[in-house]
Formats: sequence, structure tokens, C-alpha cells
Amino acid sequence: MRRVVVRRPGGWNALELEQAPDPAPGDGQVLVRTDAAGVNYADVIVRMGLYASAKKYVGWPITPGFEVAGTVAAVGPGVTAVSPGTRVLGVTRFGGYATHVVVPSDQIVPLPRAMTASEAAAFPAVFLTAWYALFELAAARPGMRVLVHSAAGGVGGALLQLARVAGCTAVGVVGSAAKVEAARALGAAAVIDKSGGDLWRLARRHAPDGYDAIFDANGVETLADSYDHLAAPGRLVVYGFATMLSRGKDRPSWARLAATWLRTPRFDPLRLTNDNRSVMGFNLSYLFERKAAFLPALEQLLAWVEQGKVVAPHVTEYPLDEVARAHQALESGTTTGKLVLLTR
Repeated sequence: MRRVVVRRPGGWNALELEQAPDPAPGDGQVLVRTDAAGVNYADVIVRMGLYASAKKYVGWPITPGFEVAGTVAAVGPGVTAVSPGTRVLGVTRFGGYATHVVVPSDQIVPLPRAMTASEAAAFPAVFLTAWYALFELAAARPGMRVLVHSAAGGVGGALLQLARVAGCTAVGVVGSAAKVEAARALGAAAVIDKSGGDLWRLARRHAPDGYDAIFDANGVETLADSYDHLAAPGRLVVYGFATMLSRGKDRPSWARLAATWLRTPRFDPLRLTNDNRSVMGFNLSYLFERKAAFLPALEQLLAWVEQGKVVAPHVTEYPLDEVARAHQALESGTTTGKLVLLTR
């Protein structure tokens, strides 16, 4: 097998491609011969050594990657629901940037006929994140008005689509005029280009009484204002801190990390109570011990794909040996949809 490894925290040159023996599935596991692996911003943070769950569960060296699509090559003892030759997509807790991946059998599902391998590999991480944020934490229901930051990205685009399925009215926020149409096509009732206007003045115009839920992976750049633009009651759902990192740089700035950490708002429980608002945060990589909290949603999400209610993210493909270029593109902040690595 071939796989990407990161032996120690670093920049794009820390992503090394190596040969290794094909792994063998153990009890309840399957070996997937992958065709494609999804690339997520979390993988960038893993590479930089800043992803806490990567250090907790794996350490160094590590192979990044949370999602793959391919063909079952072998099954371990006790696996009866799937057999070699079955086309599948799956979720992993790291290890996805490889031509062969061993995963528990309950973390794979059949590949839908309507999806290519690249689309399938780009699907699980962002849609499960969006599903958990919208339905589990924000308790979405028809008529809610929601604000989605980074609306043309992977999770943001998934949130827009799922909000439409849930009967919510979604306002999307993007960082450039080039991303406006992408967000609108994914279901945003209105799109705010924060590069060309006053974000919060425009946000208030679309929801004078505040938003029932706001989804924010920016960090200090927007968290305080997101909270201030909630309705009462309202929920701020946090799933990342992208602005802690310098755009387009392959290494973190420790001065920037320290400065943004100091500026990150601390939400006082007394104020939360008096404002009748909630602040929630999560990271799916910590939920694998409680798979029932999110994995069953994958079948529902794929059913919505089959029904035409949801579409897979727009995909940009890179060969596995150009993984550094994929990371560089993702960190530039100019991409839309998802990036995938072709592993065949």
C-alpha cells in the first residue's frame, strides 16, 4: 500500500508518501481498497500538530484523513453484512490518506449508484458535521432563521442544504464575490459577501430580531458578534477556529495563536442565562466511542441524496502524490466545495 505520513508537525513538506505492507482486517473490521480520500481543514491542523484528538488517539507518525471511498478487499472474522468486491464509502478516525484502509464494518455503507468515488469520499465528514450541528445541537425545525459562516465551504455548504431540508431559512456568509453564487445554489435564501460590505449590518437586515441558530467555525474573528446576533432563545454552534491560523501559510504563527486565544470570548453562564442563549461546541473525532450519536445519520443523508434533496459537494481532485498542493490550496481560502485525493 501507499500512504501519506506526517512524522512530526510541520508545513507542506511534512506530508511524505511511503510504501507499507497492506494491513489486515481484525475482528469486525474490513479492508477497503480506496479510490479517493476526502481532504478537510482538520487534516491541515493535524499536520501542524494542533489537533488535540490526533495526539490523544494516534500520536506521531500519523496518516491524516477522515473519509474514503473504494472497494472492500477483505473482511475480518465476524463480518457478514458485507463481502469483498462491495463498493463502499466510509468514515475513519485518521488514516484515510492511503490506498488501503482498515475500518470497523459499522463505519462503512454501500456506495450510492448516483455518486462517484470522489463525491462519496467528499461526503461523510462535512455532512455528518453539519447534521450533528443542525439537528442534534441546534434542534432545527421548520421556520427557524439560521446564519451559516463559510457558506461556500464543505461544512457550510452542507449546512445550507440540510437547513433547506429542515424547512429553515438560511443566510450564508462568504469571503468573496466569487463564492456568492455557489452558496446561493446550495440553498441560501440570502448571501452576504463580507469582503464587500458590513457583515453584521447586513446580517441584522435579514434577521432584525436575531437568528435562531448561528454556525461558526471562524473563531475570534466572528464569535462575539455571532453571539450578539442571536435571537432569544438562540444557539451559537461552534465547530472550529479557522482564523487562528494565518491564511496561505504552511505553519502556524505562535504569536498569532497566542493573540487570538487571548481575544477569544469567554461566555459567562450568568449572561447566557439572562440573555436566554446557548453556546455549544463539538468535534466528531471525539464521538467515535458513541457512534450511535451520529453514524446512523449517514444512511439518512445518503437517502436524501438518492431523493435529490441533497447533492454531494463540488469536488476538486488531486493525485495522492500531490497532497501538499491540495493542502496549500485549502489553506489559501479560495476553494469552494471539497478537495479529494485520488488514491488509485
